[in-house]
This record gives sequence, structure tokens and C-alpha cells, in this order.
Amino acid sequence: MPRKPEPSHPGPTAVNRDKLIEALMALLAERRFEELGFHEVAARAGVSLAACRAEFGSMLEVLAAHAKEVDRKVLAGLDSELIDELPRERLFDVLMRRLEALGPYKGAIRSLLGSARRNPPLALALAAVTARSMQWMLTAADIKAVGPGGALRAQGLALLYASVLRTWVDDDDPGLARTMAALDRELARGARCAGLLDTLCRFAPSRRGPGRRSRPRPAEDLDEEPLPA
Repeated sequence: MPRKPEPSHPGPTAVNRDKLIEALMALLAERRFEELGFHEVAARAGVSLAACRAEFGSMLEVLAAHAKEVDRKVLAGLDSELIDELPRERLFDVLMRRLEALGPYKGAIRSLLGSARRNPPLALALAAVTARSMQWMLTAADIKAVGPGGALRAQGLALLYASVLRTWVDDDDPGLARTMAALDRELARGARCAGLLDTLCRFAPSRRGPGRRSRPRPAEDLDEEPLPA
């Protein structure tokens, strides 16, 4: 007598994955990370806990997946003209693109920053996720992000980026003027830290074409020499 086929279990799907990511980010805009679990996320996403488990093993994995998706959006939207810019200018542009991609999730990011201040293990986990993203952002800016030096740059850039995020979450200006100024200051400070962003120590006047976004230009920058080839 033939055996009855075992009931099939649906595997991971991109649709469920996206729903769960969006659900967590929406919930974070309303509640603290430490108050949330997969039951709330699955209910908001409209998927079963079984489908949720097929996609993610922890809440941090959901956050990492969101960061990866933001990375993908930034990388997919890269401007080929960036290659003509100097490293610090390229990195400024890439990071501003990332912040713009995060725009719909500002409430969630504000909530996560608050939770990270109260929860050191969460802060460390988020720092690791951010450092991985910063390796991609450095690569997008055509700055070496491999090897010990690249890892150090990514870690330093993650700290820099976290500092800028604290300005960004309260910047209601559509042009993000405060955020741009904060990013420019942090890049300048990072460039002075030995081994941190050593390729960005010097900056020359921008060669951007019409309509391109430019970073704020302090007067003391104008006499700097270009980076050596």
C-alpha cells in the first residue's frame, strides 16, 4: 500500500521576508526593540510564526536583513560620475544616499538608537551590522575595504555614521542641511585619526557637474591639495 505523502511545509519566500522586515521597522517606530518579539512582528506582517521561523532565527537577523536591503538600494543607485570625484567627496555622497534611503524608517532608527543607549549588548550587535554595511559603502566610494586596514576603516566609519545618525533623526529640513554639516564634520575628524580613514586626509575643490549634491565647504578646505594618485 503506497504511503501517504507527508504534508508539505512552505519554504522561505521573498514576500514573507519583506513583510517581516517592514513589520519590524513599523513596530519600532511605535515601541522599543526590547518590547518586541516574533509574535508581534508576525502578527503585524500577517504571516504565521512557522513562516517567520523559516525566514529568520532572531530579531537581530531581521535588522541585519533590513540593513542589507538598504545597502542594495544604495549600490543599485550609484552614479557612474562619482568615479571622477575625490575619495572624501565620493564617501560623502554615498553616505548621504544611504541616509536618504533610510528616510521612511526615521522613527524606527530613532527608537533603535534609544534602545542601544540602554542596552550595551544590542549596541555591540548593531555596531557589527553597521560595520558590515560600511564596508560596502567604502567599496561603493572606491575606497579599500578589505584586509586589516579595510576592517579598521569600516569600524571607524561605523562609529562616525552612528554619530551622524543622531543628528539625522532630528533633522526635519527637507534638504538635510544639519545632517550634511554633521557628516562633513565627522568625515574631517575621521580623516585626522591615524589608520581610521587615512585615504581621506586631504581634499580638493569639487569637480561636480551642475545639479550634483555638494557637501558643505568650509573656507579652510579651499586651499587643500588633491589626494596623491
